[in-house]
Amino acid sequence: MYELALGDVTITRVGEFSGPVGMTPDVFFPGGTDEAWQRHRPLLTPDFLDPDTNICESALQTWVLRSEGRTILIDTGAGNHKERPYAPVWGHLETDYLENLARAGVRPEDVDVVVNTHLHLDHVGWNTVLRDRTWVPTFPNATYLMPKADFDFWNPAHANPSVFGPGNQNVFEDSVAPVHAAGQALLWEDSHRIDAHLRLDAAPGHTPGSSVITLESGGDRAVFVGDLLHTPLQIMEPDQNSCFCEDPAGARASRRRILGWAADRNALVLPAHFGGHGALEVRRDAGAFGIKEWAPFARLRTDRP
Repeated sequence: MYELALGDVTITRVGEFSGPVGMTPDVFFPGGTDEAWQRHRPLLTPDFLDPDTNICESALQTWVLRSEGRTILIDTGAGNHKERPYAPVWGHLETDYLENLARAGVRPEDVDVVVNTHLHLDHVGWNTVLRDRTWVPTFPNATYLMPKADFDFWNPAHANPSVFGPGNQNVFEDSVAPVHAAGQALLWEDSHRIDAHLRLDAAPGHTPGSSVITLESGGDRAVFVGDLLHTPLQIMEPDQNSCFCEDPAGARASRRRILGWAADRNALVLPAHFGGHGALEVRRDAGAFGIKEWAPFARLRTDRP
């Protein structure tokens, strides 16, 4: 099963990629300890850590929401044909993402809203497609919701330094600016109500504009947390950041705040990059958090590039 109903909202999981990302835990999560990875190894392998190579595994996926008669996409992965000289794992891809969307009953023209939780290269790639050597919006009828703080931060005209170095090179030009130029981008700040069931809120730290989407419908609750989590280890070790967090203290604070909200309300937590069953409920556990139950999504299977 790749679909789940919460109240009046249906959630469908559409995969783009699942596999190794070329980083060992000490590179992906600097400041962590080998002891913690070993202690939690049974939980992490094989969906989040390859036991043979010690390389981290990750997924790129879109959460498709159907709410109040509209089709809403949360994050759009890495995209095809993108030039990513400093992040080659996401460059020049040839994935079946649009076909996977079609199998979920979604054509590009059916999409009403695209939410980019933040503007890293692996969350905005399918914002655009290449047509006659020009990048154009993939979803011609959609409003793209982008956090203004990230739009400003990643605009190359501002030359902001980043812990990512040049890793996000070309992303603004090929996956963000064309949407804005087409008049389809809505730049929001602090909070934005999508509909009666869905709300966007700032959760800065990973990037200045990182955000989460809260779902509340019919007594059910969920939160789409983007890159607050890359691995289940960050649930048990919530102060552990990835190497891509621009503001480490802010990322830790946002992670603890959102995990606490989810634990206290039995809310489903849906990260952007979890392989395996993809989503879970959490509980408080001795000043940190633990996994209460995995969601009933089938384990993700996609073609690797």
